[in-house]
Amino acid sequence: MSFDDWILALHVLSAFAYVAGMVLFWVLVVAVRRTDTPAGTIRMEPVVKIGNAAVGIGAGGTIVLGVWLAFSVGGYDIWDGWIVAAIVLWVIAAAIGRRTGIAYTKGMTKAQELQSAGQTGSSPELLALNRTSQGLLLHVLSSAVLLLILIDMIWKPGA
Repeated sequence: MSFDDWILALHVLSAFAYVAGMVLFWVLVVAVRRTDTPAGTIRMEPVVKIGNAAVGIGAGGTIVLGVWLAFSVGGYDIWDGWIVAAIVLWVIAAAIGRRTGIAYTKGMTKAQELQSAGQTGSSPELLALNRTSQGLLLHVLSSAVLLLILIDMIWKPGA
């Protein structure tokens, strides 16, 4: 195997990590919608950290290794339409993903405030924050953009 073959394998592995992190966040989105207690919300924090790591490593690996491959592999150029589209979509996905995280972090912050104040029971305000419609919409959009990136990478339109 050549060095570029290894880079391609790591690029694809990064894409798997990215998608796995997004799927994990879908599980959390569904789970947190029914959670109205501080302890229940805070209990999800370790899983959130795993999702953040998977998305971060996956997103970082795909862009860095993908750009490397665009320069290194013959027949592809960084200015090919499908590569430019992938980079633009990656930037859009990162921006939407950041905003999604901010929307869902409000529930975690409120849960920690309630717990430190000694309130352990059900909280309608916490439930409303955990059911954020803005966060749900942003996660749907982020997932759609990631799907577009995968379609672009698999079929390479215009290549």
